[in-house]
Amino acid sequence: MIKKLALHPDRLFSSNVNIRKVARSLYQVVKDLPILSPHGHTDPSWFSENKAFKNATDLLIKPDHYVFRMLYSQGIPLEDLGIQTAGDNKVEKDDRKIWHTFARHYYLYRGTPSRMWLDMVFSEVFGFDLVLCEKSADDYYDKINAALVTDAFKPRALFERFNIEVLSTTESPLNDLAHHLAINASGWRGRVISAYRPDPVIDPDFVGFVSAIRRFGEITNEDTSTFCGYLSAHRKRRDYFKSTGVTATDHGHPTAQTAYLDRQAIETLYATVISGLASPQEAELFRAHMLTEMAGMSIEDGLVMQLHPGVFRNHNQAIFERFGYDKGADIPVQTHFTEQLKPLLDKYGVNPNLTLILFTLDETSYARELAPLAGHYPCLRLGPPWWFNDSPEGMRRFRQQTTETAGFYNTVGFNDDTRAFLSIPARHDMARRMDCNWLAELVCEHRLDIDEAEELAIDLSYRLAKKVYKL
Repeated sequence: MIKKLALHPDRLFSSNVNIRKVARSLYQVVKDLPILSPHGHTDPSWFSENKAFKNATDLLIKPDHYVFRMLYSQGIPLEDLGIQTAGDNKVEKDDRKIWHTFARHYYLYRGTPSRMWLDMVFSEVFGFDLVLCEKSADDYYDKINAALVTDAFKPRALFERFNIEVLSTTESPLNDLAHHLAINASGWRGRVISAYRPDPVIDPDFVGFVSAIRRFGEITNEDTSTFCGYLSAHRKRRDYFKSTGVTATDHGHPTAQTAYLDRQAIETLYATVISGLASPQEAELFRAHMLTEMAGMSIEDGLVMQLHPGVFRNHNQAIFERFGYDKGADIPVQTHFTEQLKPLLDKYGVNPNLTLILFTLDETSYARELAPLAGHYPCLRLGPPWWFNDSPEGMRRFRQQTTETAGFYNTVGFNDDTRAFLSIPARHDMARRMDCNWLAELVCEHRLDIDEAEELAIDLSYRLAKKVYKL
């Protein structure tokens, strides 16, 4: 017998009756607010072309490393999940078979945020009332596919149904933003913007860095063989991105290390890195200097700056070589913000025109470093728990460890940071429920008045992101 699928209305709320009652009332205030998604990785072509999604597998499994990394961890090859390889086509082509593999192993997601997101998608987006399993796999696959060919399930219709006000994607400076331009010119009222992610032309360890620098010069008509021309190329591309509606940059550096070299030293270092012969220490110093340069440019052009250190990216070398980037093998590492950010903060930390949002996968830094830093420097804001920690317990720990020192208003609300389009409402719903529960605890402990909690619930769900990201 297949188990019933039913979303409990009090999910994620406290078992304490008094706290739960307040959490319910706060949630009613925010549950229908528009969604602001200021940092994510959905495909902009979905919204420019507005074509029907191909099938359930292409939509819900292949783009979502949260989904396929769990299956991989249990010994299921990525090839069996249809994940495209870099060099050959020896991957499973039968999308129904892939879906059955997923359904057969759906029990693996028990207790994970992915299970909660997926169940909400299945129940509220597609109307299923039985849990996904091997026996229900074909019914799921056929009904999802039948829905996807209808106009109501095309990307723009879902965008509107989900009540998304702004959705940000993330693109390289080498991207022409053609899909964003097409969206802007289409007359559709949905707002899909990009973010300036310069890693391919800032990180000497990025695959193809040297050729990317050459291409960077070609598309900007700047001489990127010189450091001066290289900086000018950045300014031109940032201006171009901004002209399309972009409000933020995004930097995925391995550490938070910053530096500011004198002109001769940075020109010498730049010549080394574009030769392709930089040592690991030289590559790190260049990234460190460029973070400070990017902060200076944000002061000039007003783009909000986001920094995502604390992760060993593409840790599984065999997977990286066969499948490329972003295949679920990014692993948290310890991060040191206090010492590493000091050169940047010494130069720009008191400038009122800089906003730098800090994210981390290193939860140990919340109370020790991030909250004290954001609780002092006016330019700093704390991003929400990110990837490994964007879970109920991760969200709870974030509030517990940062609120006393940084308060609520040095944080930036929630962003979903996802490639899985249909999970966006579920992720925001989870964040809203957890924040309402945390606020309810403060109310019941007489540390916060109910009217303040209601105002904070709206701020955390909507207003803070709108303000900080200049949306």
